[in-house]
Amino acid sequence: MLDLADWSVHELTQAYAAHQLSPVAVMQAVLQRADALEPQLHALWLLRPDAALAAARASEARWLRGEPLGPLDGVPVTLKDNIATQGDPTPLGTRATPDVPAAHDAPPAARLREAGAIAFAKTTMPDWGMLSSGLSTYHALARNPWDLSRGPGGSSSGAGAAAAAGYGPLHIGTDIGGSIRLPGTWCGVVGFKPSLGRVPIDPPFMGRCAGPLTRTVADAAAAMAVLSLPDRRDSMGLPAQDLPWIACTAQPEANLGWLRGKRIGLWLEAGCGLPLDPEVRAATEDAARRLAAAGAHIEPVAPLMTPAMLAGMDRFWRMRSLQDVQALSPAQREALLPYILTWAESARELTGAEVYQAWLQNHLMRQASVQAMAGLDFIVSPTAPITAFAAELPTPTNDPLRGLEHIGFTLPFNMGEQPAVSVNAGYSRAGLPIGLQIAGQRFDDLGVLRLAQAFELLREPQRPWPMA
Repeated sequence: MLDLADWSVHELTQAYAAHQLSPVAVMQAVLQRADALEPQLHALWLLRPDAALAAARASEARWLRGEPLGPLDGVPVTLKDNIATQGDPTPLGTRATPDVPAAHDAPPAARLREAGAIAFAKTTMPDWGMLSSGLSTYHALARNPWDLSRGPGGSSSGAGAAAAAGYGPLHIGTDIGGSIRLPGTWCGVVGFKPSLGRVPIDPPFMGRCAGPLTRTVADAAAAMAVLSLPDRRDSMGLPAQDLPWIACTAQPEANLGWLRGKRIGLWLEAGCGLPLDPEVRAATEDAARRLAAAGAHIEPVAPLMTPAMLAGMDRFWRMRSLQDVQALSPAQREALLPYILTWAESARELTGAEVYQAWLQNHLMRQASVQAMAGLDFIVSPTAPITAFAAELPTPTNDPLRGLEHIGFTLPFNMGEQPAVSVNAGYSRAGLPIGLQIAGQRFDDLGVLRLAQAFELLREPQRPWPMA
């Protein structure tokens, strides 16, 4: 029998409703798991066992009365450091940020509380969320449960590690260039980036999304049913829709049948950045063969990124971060991770024309992603060109002037605003997970989740979760 910390959202809420299980027992199991593994993983921050157990007791009383607050009542959940929670500081992974308590819950935190979820901890992230690792001046170094010498990815680093380690079923991260999907691939979990605006977020920014990291697609859908509820604070939010999130993943075999006849592009060369590792290529090609055998039509997709696009976004984000650096006091600047400071300071000599040309790459990337999707239902690709890299490195290249070379497959779907998910597709010879990215047409979030769940049935048997 699975440890209660490993139960899915559906299993938990069904057992709560039948009075067969108490949220208190589940919270105790999650806390015990975290207590055993956190000295190695460092996935969590602001872990508050007493408050979590008090919330679990309140949830237990509601279920016994038959009056749950919502569909996630009593379900343990974590929130990334940069998702504000009322009364708590939001350090953004860096000692350069003052510890000022947040006045309000950000939209994802508010929706989860309203649904009765128990937000028992925040998760760690790197300085300003600008790294694909868990390297932080504020938090302890996060590590990958599959191999402690490797990082979990980032910037939702703690969320990915917590999901793989089984700290309950739901972990909420954010993604502006791959920060949900990269921990998804390197931790072997489901990392879902919704269409821009599908999940209200505050503050909104070009390409920035919040979404779930979970062990199964069905759990990601359960999170989306709550996270996607409207919030007027997001000026980029989509019109509210009553989408059948739960129903779309309630019958996995039906999604396998639905897959037949779908036109799926196979994208194997990003067009920029790091070369594709042969093991990652092999896993992606194997996934495509499995989809074809199930009745999908697979078509090759040409590289849709260019080195200029990646370099342009890099320059634009450097200038954005330079503005943040210039607002810091000398002491705060000294506290910032040196890698981030070097990266941001490199934008000082850019002219206005160069910054505009850098920003323009966003539009060109958006056009390229839309054109690549023309005539297709979905595109599948590697999530990242490599498997998880050394935990102590800020990025795979360890070079601030080549800091984005691993996000060529994920970035265009942020700029194009399409939904995309990473789902585990296999393992390297070293036993490291390899993620398959599935991207869909803009607004077809349900379709992406349905295809991802169909693939869960098609892929090779999964290995036991690490550190269980």
